[in-house]
Amino acid sequence: MGIIVQKFGGTSVGNVERIRNTVDRIIEEKEKGHDVVVVVSAMGKTTDQLVGLANELSTYPAKREMDMLLSTGEQVTISLVAMALIDRGYDAVSYTGWQAGIITEPVHGNARITEIRTEKIKSRLATGQIVIVAGFQGITPEGEIATLGRGGSDTTAVALAAALHADRCLIYTDVTGVFTSDPRYIPNARKLKAVSYDEMLELASLGAGVLHARAVEFAKNADVPLIVCSSLEREEGTLIEEEVSVEKNLIVRGVAFEDGITRVTIFGLENGFRNLPDIFTTLAEHHIDVDIIIQNQTADHKTYLSFSIKDKDLKETADLLEAEKEALSIDHFETETGLAKVSIIGSGMVSNPGVAAKMFQVLADHGIAIKMISTSEIKVSTVVDAKEMVRAARCLHEAFELDAVEQNI
Repeated sequence: MGIIVQKFGGTSVGNVERIRNTVDRIIEEKEKGHDVVVVVSAMGKTTDQLVGLANELSTYPAKREMDMLLSTGEQVTISLVAMALIDRGYDAVSYTGWQAGIITEPVHGNARITEIRTEKIKSRLATGQIVIVAGFQGITPEGEIATLGRGGSDTTAVALAAALHADRCLIYTDVTGVFTSDPRYIPNARKLKAVSYDEMLELASLGAGVLHARAVEFAKNADVPLIVCSSLEREEGTLIEEEVSVEKNLIVRGVAFEDGITRVTIFGLENGFRNLPDIFTTLAEHHIDVDIIIQNQTADHKTYLSFSIKDKDLKETADLLEAEKEALSIDHFETETGLAKVSIIGSGMVSNPGVAAKMFQVLADHGIAIKMISTSEIKVSTVVDAKEMVRAARCLHEAFELDAVEQNI
């Protein structure tokens, strides 16, 4: 018997009855003889409610204070789960992120885990205790609380599993596994029995909300067996592994989408490469994630540059470019909001030419204009109007016959 890490999302601990159900799942693993570490999110919509309170009081809430505020949500959950376990006769202890030894980089709101000091957790496991850890948070080397960004509890769980050399990490959610697309919007989406780390990483980073992208990155780097399953239904989940042994007939294995995308276009740059490092270095220093990048040259020997960002970063990006306009040799810039990203993902795309052409043809046939394109070996992403996002995803899901896949094959 070894160490099992279980992670329960906000829906799984959304009320007292669901906490009791979560405790049942924890006890099942403990009774099998495993050492159990549990990572939990804030209850239900707690994080959204806290964000709402902050926005009522401040137009642009200070990032440090937001981390102080949002980290309290998970602290409520860990104590309630520990109490429920103790009431059932099991020895349990709850830890915040910093108590659990989770060290992050000094970035508020979207920090990365840099180290996990496991001594305290291991000492508790050695005495037979169940350890409950607050997800989504850690502490910087300077002693400041930092959060890991939306979905960061997944990353906490997988990082702990890697640091503890756990046998496996179970991610419990409100869905029964990883689907070919979001079943809330794509009625014919089907559950996949298995998916590769690389495919899951693309799905997660391109809008599939079932797993945090950094969690998948941790799992791949540490070769952590990862299973996504339902906390409410007794049904086999989806295995995330290095090489997928089933469903190899699928060239495209998923369609992901997300709204809240902004296109930024910078005009008047001198031709050449001098400006590009400066622009993107400046954005990176302010922790602004840039996705799709397009560069074009004009007849008057000028360059214009377009890239996509999240809507939440728009104000900071605009303020930064305006402040650095002269230093970066920018003539002017424009922004376009109301956009969304729709992507197809599949490792089979590497050896099957024509997939991108088919995607573009399908969107053209349905009158959906493409504004930006990005490709890699296993994905093609397009930026479209947000109002066309779901229709585009449904068309692509049908065109690549993902709705014809037998569930759980």
